[in-house]
Amino acid sequence: MKKVLVLGCTGSIGTSALDIISNEKDLFISCGITAHSNKDKLEELASKFNCPSLLTKNASEKDYKNFIENCKPDIVVNGIAGSAGLMPSKVVLELGIDLALANKETVVMAYPLVKALSEKTGAKIIPVDSEHSAIFCLINQAGIENVDRILITASGGPFRTFTKEQLKNVTLEMALNHPTWKMGPKITIDSSTLANKGLEVIEASYLFSKSADKIDVIVHPQSIVHSMVRTNDGMIYGQLSDPDMKHPIIGALTYPENVKNYLKPFDLFDKELTFYRPRIEDFPLLGYAFDSVRKKGCYPLVFNAANEIAVHAFLEKKIGYCDIAGITEKTLSYNWSETPATFERVFELDAKAREIAKKLVENLTGGAR
Repeated sequence: MKKVLVLGCTGSIGTSALDIISNEKDLFISCGITAHSNKDKLEELASKFNCPSLLTKNASEKDYKNFIENCKPDIVVNGIAGSAGLMPSKVVLELGIDLALANKETVVMAYPLVKALSEKTGAKIIPVDSEHSAIFCLINQAGIENVDRILITASGGPFRTFTKEQLKNVTLEMALNHPTWKMGPKITIDSSTLANKGLEVIEASYLFSKSADKIDVIVHPQSIVHSMVRTNDGMIYGQLSDPDMKHPIIGALTYPENVKNYLKPFDLFDKELTFYRPRIEDFPLLGYAFDSVRKKGCYPLVFNAANEIAVHAFLEKKIGYCDIAGITEKTLSYNWSETPATFERVFELDAKAREIAKKLVENLTGGAR
């Protein structure tokens, strides 16, 4: 039986992970859970799963380390949203524990450092994003040396067919209504702007050692094909399932085995699959992400930081929908060619980028005048 620690237990990833643990009692047991600020829900789940818990709103690196050491997990699911997920990922890998990673920012902000930790301690990093989980499985089956291109699928979000003029009038309520996935507000907004797909491009480039020119994004509204690879012979292979995050989570928890489980087997009958090119000119954040990968340095980190600040401003109705891309572009216009050599420097550059983005928000809202 595998002992599982779930970071971010009240979010969509954490909830799905605990559902798996509840339904696969012969395979998994929860040895600990954390939540950012929902104390009542955390205590309820800790009682249900009979495991220790940690409220992380003001938790330090030392708090995480002590808690994780006391829980003694075999694997940790990091379902924390945003840049707050990087520090606990670092702690997990330093302790030599396998990491089932749903937190994109861990890779986008500091993958060279994270990878070095993984290699030093022998802890595995297993991607949990549905797209990267699919690519991970496909590459394992085909062999990385046989894969020429990575094809990341995108639902296209709720505004896939909107004109540029229509996008200018998108409201918060409209943007929070995703047609396929049920996610937290920040990721839902990112999905609608294709910033989430941009983060996934950066993540795929790092995780699978592919340049931006070897990665394509394909809009696939049904979210059934979770990603594909093109092999050297020109053939395309894909992973298909219903859009349910429990599939990649259970895949990460059981890796390298492939086991029968309680989830419903996928049925391809009566399914319609369509594919379109992304409209990068109307959804520029995707283009900025590709540019960040090409420029290297800490541009990917800055893309994430600026977008996060802009999205939170939009969630608070301080800026318009199209301002998210504008703020991100202006923040990226500075020189970010430095490659951070330490985690401390990562956090310093992240803070610098956020400060610039916040001032740009203030300029739009009149707060700087």
